[in-house]
Amino acid sequence: MRGTARGTAPVPLSVLDLATVGSGRTAAEALRASAALARLAERRGYHRYWVAEHHSMPGVASSSPAVILAHLAAHTERIRLGSGGVMLPNHAPLVIAEQFGTLEALAPGRVDLGLGRAPGTNSATAAALRRGPGGHLPDGETAEDGAEGFPRQLGDLVRFLDDDFPEDHPYARIHAVPGPVQGPGARPPVWLLGSSGFSAELAGRLGLPFAFAHHFSAANTLPALDLYRRAFRPSAVLDEPYALIGVSALAAEDPAEARRQVLTGALAMLRLRTGRPGLVPSPEEAAAYPFSPQETAFVDEWMANVVHGTPDQVREGLNALATRTGTDELMITANVHTPEIRHRSYDLIADAYGF
Repeated sequence: MRGTARGTAPVPLSVLDLATVGSGRTAAEALRASAALARLAERRGYHRYWVAEHHSMPGVASSSPAVILAHLAAHTERIRLGSGGVMLPNHAPLVIAEQFGTLEALAPGRVDLGLGRAPGTNSATAAALRRGPGGHLPDGETAEDGAEGFPRQLGDLVRFLDDDFPEDHPYARIHAVPGPVQGPGARPPVWLLGSSGFSAELAGRLGLPFAFAHHFSAANTLPALDLYRRAFRPSAVLDEPYALIGVSALAAEDPAEARRQVLTGALAMLRLRTGRPGLVPSPEEAAAYPFSPQETAFVDEWMANVVHGTPDQVREGLNALATRTGTDELMITANVHTPEIRHRSYDLIADAYGF
């Protein structure tokens, strides 16, 4: 681990963006804010910038990572861009290989392909994503093509990316374009994402980098990272395990203001978890919300896992988390009502580390 004094970071710091939409705002405004945040992250020295796939959530405008990443590639020059992640059960592997081959052609050497096995939405929406009229599975698709079939889907995707299906395979004459069929070149590195042990163990066995969703599954962080490291086998991609964790963090000059802003994201998550997804409320809406005792307990637990306060308090909290987990990278997400608060937080965190 590198030093943790002011002016240094214990590990590389990156950004996870959900393109959140606050009440009184629009998805178009949220996506413009994402482009501005990507430019800020590049200017301030953050390592990579990922966007996540979610569906049927009014407060989250990131339903199409590949489209957003193409836009961000046109507005940045150096920062790594990626999916955090693409939910593979929602898509045909060939489609993802083509999309990310295109992104690699547009931004050579800057694209990460992070993959998850959850649908990123509720079961009804997942069915709508994968099924045709009347809710029936498309011809040739089986129930296993959901999350349970993830290892097979992942294998197909990697073979499309590498253009190396065996000659006797039904897909042997299918080529993902742009891709290696057009000549040798880099292809996006594949990451596995998870919030439990399944993807952790699979990433380890395959020798792939692993990203864990600490920001909404904090209780599973240490067990999952331990499982990943114990299962790890060196590969052509990695000699040693490499893990990052997503962490919610928000810095403000006043710690009370930081807490006031974080409550907006906590209330949005409460509504999502209780089947009432909507736009991210304003601080005033969150402060006036009549929390029941059970809701208060949920919000308190949620906010306990958000690193928030003054820039120095956030720096100390991030340093402690990096030390406790032994992670190789921290990916910060800040889901609050307005992009101005979010952008200011990333600036303050960068100031606290002196980069």
